[in-house]
Amino acid sequence: MDNRLGEMETFLAVARQGSLAGAARELRLTPSAVSRALGRLEARLGVQLIARTTRALALTPEGEAYRLRVAGLLEEIDELERDFPATGQSPSGRLRVNASVPFGVHCLIPVLPEFQRTFPAITLDLALTDAMVDLVDERADIAIRVGPLRDSGLRARKLGHSTMAVVASPAYLERHGTPRVPADLERHTCLRFSFRRSVDSWPFRTDGVTTHQVMDGRFLGNSGEVVRMMALAGGGIARLARFHVAADLAASRLVELLTPFNPGDGEDIHALHVGHDRLATRIRAFLDFLETRIRL
Repeated sequence: MDNRLGEMETFLAVARQGSLAGAARELRLTPSAVSRALGRLEARLGVQLIARTTRALALTPEGEAYRLRVAGLLEEIDELERDFPATGQSPSGRLRVNASVPFGVHCLIPVLPEFQRTFPAITLDLALTDAMVDLVDERADIAIRVGPLRDSGLRARKLGHSTMAVVASPAYLERHGTPRVPADLERHTCLRFSFRRSVDSWPFRTDGVTTHQVMDGRFLGNSGEVVRMMALAGGGIARLARFHVAADLAASRLVELLTPFNPGDGEDIHALHVGHDRLATRIRAFLDFLETRIRL
């Protein structure tokens, strides 16, 4: 009997677990049964999906592409079975959302109660992290990311764009003075990021020319929220997305600095999801909601 669906589920379990034994435990099968299912799948497709060594398993490029397509297909099947007896009813089920800490705290969480009132049958499962996550591995439906997108095979819906601002607390400026030109920052404590995709230079525009000034500070934070809190505490000068500090600026908890030299650069904000044509109704409902509620 053709069991393509079972072979696909087995393949995804191996990709998640990184081993035949782990997939076997997840699926309650024997490792040999998992191995045979993978063998049949690769034979039918005519490509190697998983590179096997004595120590570990790793997806081949073909395996990675197949994983993204299969995850979307199985999601469609699950959605079909959930929705079939309930045609016309509101979206329902668990919605797993992953977002960066600053966006989650300052933009997403404030509008979620309205979403829950609008769609009471949807259970929200929200995780906030500034680490880059794999939607399939984390079993997330949507990931909201700030900044450049990687060519990951995911589909993206743009939610907005935020410019950047150099800020400090009034208490810090009272103690250390206010920088008037970018070169003055060399005498100040500048708050930096510790994650790998961060950069240690800030752009400034002078006489129509944008240059990058290297920053060197004694504090590094692993998220924008950590850096913001340090700035609020008077620990130094930070450069953060305007959406992240808009409320602090409006309440004068932070002061914007060096505005004549601001180059006007910014970051796009996208909601990412696995690339397949028929989105689950709960995912589409959330994406549509964000487009109308997020204001940056």
